[in-house]
Amino acid sequence: MIRKIIQIDEEKCNGCGACADACHEGAIGIVDGKAKLLRDDYCDGLGDCLPTCPTGAISFVEREAAAYDEKAVQENMRKKNEQNSFSASVHEGCPGSRMQHIQRSPQSAPSTPIRTESQLGQWPCQIKLVPVNAPYFDGGKLLITADCSAYAYARMHEDFMCGKITLIGCPKLDNVDYSEKLTQIIQSNNIQKCDNCTKWKFPAVADWNWPQKKALQASGKFIPWQVITISVDGKNSGLILHLDSGKYIQQHKIKTLDRRRLL
Repeated sequence: MIRKIIQIDEEKCNGCGACADACHEGAIGIVDGKAKLLRDDYCDGLGDCLPTCPTGAISFVEREAAAYDEKAVQENMRKKNEQNSFSASVHEGCPGSRMQHIQRSPQSAPSTPIRTESQLGQWPCQIKLVPVNAPYFDGGKLLITADCSAYAYARMHEDFMCGKITLIGCPKLDNVDYSEKLTQIIQSNNIQKCDNCTKWKFPAVADWNWPQKKALQASGKFIPWQVITISVDGKNSGLILHLDSGKYIQQHKIKTLDRRRLL
């Protein structure tokens, strides 16, 4: 039958899981870091998920689809409730919100304390607060990073922030699209380079990269851009993506972080 049903744009989806939480029928799940319509007959076509999507990735279409099956939905929800009773920590939303306990080997403190200098070169550093025409942007190199990365990666200042203008944000907490502000910054200033440091391997790479990629493309400028991915336990994933004005030009893996390539 032809009926109204949701469709999800994977390019826009940031994997936050808000739509899955809003869907009372359990029709939406997070698969490989992206929201997916699991079954057509689970979707009632009412669209409770639409207003919760922060990126506008969900819309209505009319297409051939199985009719809404209330009994199938009830059975699916019953099974999910049974699974939840066995595991109180079941998490179907964004992996960035999943509870984890990171086990680390205890380390003795060095006999001589190691003092390090902050490499933060400007204030404010939040994307929402930084002035678009700040003088330090002229000829500067940007480091755009998820604000939690500094807590996960111990050498954030030494390896990434040195000599950079650091901009931080969290799309989940700020609930904004940074692309407009970043486009203004890139268009209005002589930016030499842009490094993007994100804390999750997936899906937050897409989540965090999307507004920056959009900003680079909208600016019309050709600026070297590379993405450095850090896992939640603070390890560099070894994956660096080199882009030019939002277009992937090469991709390769390295075993260890070479700081010289980031300067």
